[in-house]
Formats: sequence, structure tokens, C-alpha cells
Amino acid sequence: MRHLLTIEGMSREELEDFLDLADEFLEVLDRPIPKVPTLRGATVATMFFEPSTRTRLSFERAARALSADVLTFAPATSSVTKGESLKDTALTLRAMGADLMVVRHSATGAAHRVAQWVDVPVVNAGDGAHQHPTQAILDSLTLRRHFGKLDGLHVGIVGDIRHSRVARSGLQAFSTLGARVTLIAPPTLLPLDMTGWPVEVAHDFDDVLADLDVVYLLRIQQERGGATGFTSLPEYVRRFGLDDARFARLRPEAVVMHPGPMNRGVEISPHVADSSRTLILDQVRNGVAARMAVLFRLLASPGEGT
Repeated sequence: MRHLLTIEGMSREELEDFLDLADEFLEVLDRPIPKVPTLRGATVATMFFEPSTRTRLSFERAARALSADVLTFAPATSSVTKGESLKDTALTLRAMGADLMVVRHSATGAAHRVAQWVDVPVVNAGDGAHQHPTQAILDSLTLRRHFGKLDGLHVGIVGDIRHSRVARSGLQAFSTLGARVTLIAPPTLLPLDMTGWPVEVAHDFDDVLADLDVVYLLRIQQERGGATGFTSLPEYVRRFGLDDARFARLRPEAVVMHPGPMNRGVEISPHVADSSRTLILDQVRNGVAARMAVLFRLLASPGEGT
């Protein structure tokens, strides 16, 4: 029995297996009745201890498209408010019949701990500033569907890298699939230790702008202290925001991505956010198929999962 807890160490073959399967599920989602009976009888529990729109809803949509039942856990209306621990919450959901758990938590390693406590597959839907593996899979799927492949693409990840689990998972997936990755941020918003990371680093957005095929924007994670990494918000916007002028300097074929939620007028201008060269809604659509692929691999063919 396997889990999906991290992108780190995943092979190109394993990543491409998820992408190929997600392509098949996109066809399912385009049918008049976008549903298959593959996981009928299974129950997927979503345990989100942090707010989420795209990730939680797409996991629930993915589970239902595979005909699984869904247990939705909401901490604000649960016994967590009475002091119940993460362990007891996980064991309770397992006792209720959960066959797979999707876990988001502010603590690094939370999903790994749940995987030690329960005897069912666990998917990490984001643990602190550590990992967000399904985001990396859906982003890779989006790029492959748009460009045909990731080999040779130059992806610039811009913004609050230090506090971003999306950046950590994404850079590993993109580089494994053949892309060149550059992290673009002030030194104060970069991790203190990037030893072994398959990336380049730039502190000036304008120096690398014209060489990028993909601009992947991140929001400032104020809840994790990201706002302390620069002198003022206007200064950050001036140096690292993708405004209309910078957008006009991109290669004509270059695209823009963002994991959401966007802060319009900060890391991305309203015009850029609504541009046809922005793949943000493609990421959302592809996220359902990517998460269908993950649920299928872990529940319908557990010996082949990651």
C-alpha cells in the first residue's frame, strides 16, 4: 500500500504515468455524464485544517467523478475546537470507513504522520511550506498539454519561494520532466538552504523576463511571514509584479501560471490575470483530472501508486 506525500524522489516514468492517466480522465470529464464507476464503494475523506478552494473542491469533484463517496472534514465545526488531536481525528475518520485520506495541514510532515497512524493511502494536499505534490502534477499536466512537452522549457517561479510548498514540489517535477527552472525573488524570500535544488536563481525579474517560456507567479504568504521579506508592498510590486509592461516584454508564446488564490494588483495585474495567455483556469480544470489519476492509482491499482 502506497501514499502520495512528496514529489521528491519521484522518477520521470512515475510522473508521466500520472500525466498519461490524467489525460484519459480529461476525456471522461468531457462526456455528457462525466463519471465512471471505477471507485464505486470507496470512501475518500478530505481533512483540510487550512482554508482551501481549488484543492479541496477538486479532490471532492475527482472522487465523485470516480463514483467514490466523500467524507468532508471541517475543523471549525469539529471536535478539533474541543482539543481533539490530529491523530484521533484521523483514526475517527478511518473508523467511519475512510479508504483514503487527503490531508492539508499547516505543520510540515503532518500528512506523513497521518500515514503512520492509519492503514489506508494518504495524499498530502499541502503540509506547511514543505510539499504539495498534486499541484505539481496538475501544473505539469497543464504545461504538457499546452506545449506538448516540458523538455527545454524555461520556467521562472516568481515570488515568495521561501514559504511556498507549490514552488518546492513544482521545481522538482518540472526539472524531472526536462524543464530548466529559475527561481526569481529577493534573497529574503528564498530558502536559506537550496543545496541540491535543480534550479538557477535570479534576484532581478527584468534580467530573465525575455528568456522565459513560463512565468509561474506566487502570492506573498502573509500567514507564514512572507510580508516581512521586503520593505514595502509597492516596492515588491515594482520589482517582482507581472504588470502590463512586463507582460508585453515576454516572448509571444510565453504563458503565465498561478496556483491561486491570486492577489490582483500585487503579483499579477488584472489585465494579465484575464489574458488568453494565462493558464490559471486550465490549471483548475486539469486539477480535477490530475487528482482523479492520483485517487485511481492509490485505490484502484495500489501496487502501482507513488
